[in-house]
Amino acid sequence: MASPNQQYHGATCKPHKHFAANSPFFFKKTNLYTLALLLFLCTFSYLFGVWRHEGGGGVLSVNKSAATATTNTIVSIPCNPSKATTAATRGGKPLDFSSHHKADDLDFTLTSEVKSYPSCNVNFSEYTPCEDAKRSLRFKRHQLIYRERHCPEKHEILKCRIPAPHGYKNPFKWPASRDFAWYNNVPHKHLTVEKAGQNWIRFAGDRFRFPGGGTMFPNGADAYIDDIGRLINLKDGSIRTAIDTGCGVASWGAYLLSRNILTMSFAPRDTHEAQVQFALERGVPALIGILASKRLPYPSRAFDMAHCSRCLIPWAESGGQYLIEVDRVLRPGGYWVLSGPPINWKKHWKGWERTKDDLNDEHMKIEAVAKSLCWRKFVEKGDIAIWKKPINHLNCKVNRKITQNPPFCPAQDPEKAWYTNMETCLTHLPEVSNKEDVAGGELPKWPERLNAVPPRISRGTLKGITAETFQKDTALWNRRVSYYKAVNNQLEQAGRYRNILDMNAYLGGFAAALTEDPLWVMNVVPIQAKVNTLGVIYERGLIGTYQDWCEAMSTYPRTYDLIHADSVFSLYDGRCEMEDILLEMDRILRPEGSVIFRDDVDVLVKIKKISDGLNWDSQIVDHEDGPHQREKLLFAIKTYWTAPAEGRHESTRSS
Repeated sequence: MASPNQQYHGATCKPHKHFAANSPFFFKKTNLYTLALLLFLCTFSYLFGVWRHEGGGGVLSVNKSAATATTNTIVSIPCNPSKATTAATRGGKPLDFSSHHKADDLDFTLTSEVKSYPSCNVNFSEYTPCEDAKRSLRFKRHQLIYRERHCPEKHEILKCRIPAPHGYKNPFKWPASRDFAWYNNVPHKHLTVEKAGQNWIRFAGDRFRFPGGGTMFPNGADAYIDDIGRLINLKDGSIRTAIDTGCGVASWGAYLLSRNILTMSFAPRDTHEAQVQFALERGVPALIGILASKRLPYPSRAFDMAHCSRCLIPWAESGGQYLIEVDRVLRPGGYWVLSGPPINWKKHWKGWERTKDDLNDEHMKIEAVAKSLCWRKFVEKGDIAIWKKPINHLNCKVNRKITQNPPFCPAQDPEKAWYTNMETCLTHLPEVSNKEDVAGGELPKWPERLNAVPPRISRGTLKGITAETFQKDTALWNRRVSYYKAVNNQLEQAGRYRNILDMNAYLGGFAAALTEDPLWVMNVVPIQAKVNTLGVIYERGLIGTYQDWCEAMSTYPRTYDLIHADSVFSLYDGRCEMEDILLEMDRILRPEGSVIFRDDVDVLVKIKKISDGLNWDSQIVDHEDGPHQREKLLFAIKTYWTAPAEGRHESTRSS
């Protein structure tokens, strides 16, 4: 029998049955304590519930007011987002948004005040921050370093909105834009005089006309490209990406588009006033750039064809480093096309105002540099010469045992190309075991290469990205772009958007989903991205560039009709000011252009507040997977406004 003084050990132990049965006082006392405890808990729960319902007390009341303050900022679509949005958009009625997320955990103080950003002086209407003529004077003339990118210091960054010229109009729709541009949009007649005899550009009434001519193709780019096409195959899809060095008004790239060849055209901001700006106004891909001391901002093995038509680049000088740089970005088996001095110099030497000996010497030096790169002279006919890069370096390595000029580069990253110095050494191609193998992997012809797994992925050279990753990403962006078109039905209207920028392109899925539309996409891989995927984008037959979004882009104001920004501001959180990135977006976006932001809801609330100060119309909508995703979308439109007419004091705005 247990003693009445028995001790209990452990919170889950029970008293012995005999002890409980013989202790009536203990039984009654225990029940009394239990009832009192239950009564207390019920009363407390009831009072606490009332208090919560009324929003009482300290932090909760602050959070409630924060949520109320953002009622007009964060909006969301009903539970069946795709159907509801499509119906509302196509029916011409406002989208029916209701609030699902409250911004009660934001890490900043919400106020009703919105910072307003004034217009810059009209003198800045063509401002390119990193190619500013005055700033360039601080830098060396040697190797044209002063014409490279030199961005403003933090205290020099403008905090105002770049105005469009007075009378600015939406550009002509493609394909009419290839041949015409409004004078008020690019008010420069310099080229119409300087290149009058070369059919670059003509001025008539209120517009420019582009006959398609060039210095070496006064009969038109179409006929010139046909001449090239008789020497190499431009029709079978083996040549998809091209680079035009010193592009003029980009007529070569413009006329290649009809042959499904996508060209990256570039030229410096120099005495040929606004040449890249004209290219962009025509709806042709282009960037401000120059071959000087830094690598071009493209990965290795990017282009199927490179082109220079009297581009005046001293190919054989400085140890041949400019041709060596072309070799870096040219794909194995790719072509380099050269016309103009010194090709066919025996016919043109008098017109070029140079001596026979000078031109012959230059020709021989170019031949020597090309041979040292293991290129083969493919053909020379009339005014056109073409060299071909080898498909691998097996034979080249054997030749290097005889000559070491230029040597192979020591261990280096051939993909690194953001403020990276050029080198006078030959970039290694990926290893092969057979002389018939294409270094880095053979690419399918266009259009099959768009959705085929790129060799950089299939060969496992990109950490964490597999064939399955690529295929899922492709399917994901097909679905996302369909959703974008449901929300913004203008994306389905051919010609509404021509020049498009993807600020954080990853594998190029957004651009790939739009390839059937009459537009082109500049795919940007930020230098801060975890994985450098720009090479994959080029292997898909798309184009793009590297960029640091803490700096301005090498392009003119009003370049793009639509900008896509997927997680850009999360990527740059803490790196630079959000308002500076948005001001740069405002600079390069056309009046009435659109932006699609994709980011965390808290980030989008901050973006919307700044974009309101830029006078953008914007609205936050749900993720394509519904309202319960923290990631949301912000659709914005830059309102139309221009610099004032001469003698007026206010900008003109659309009503």
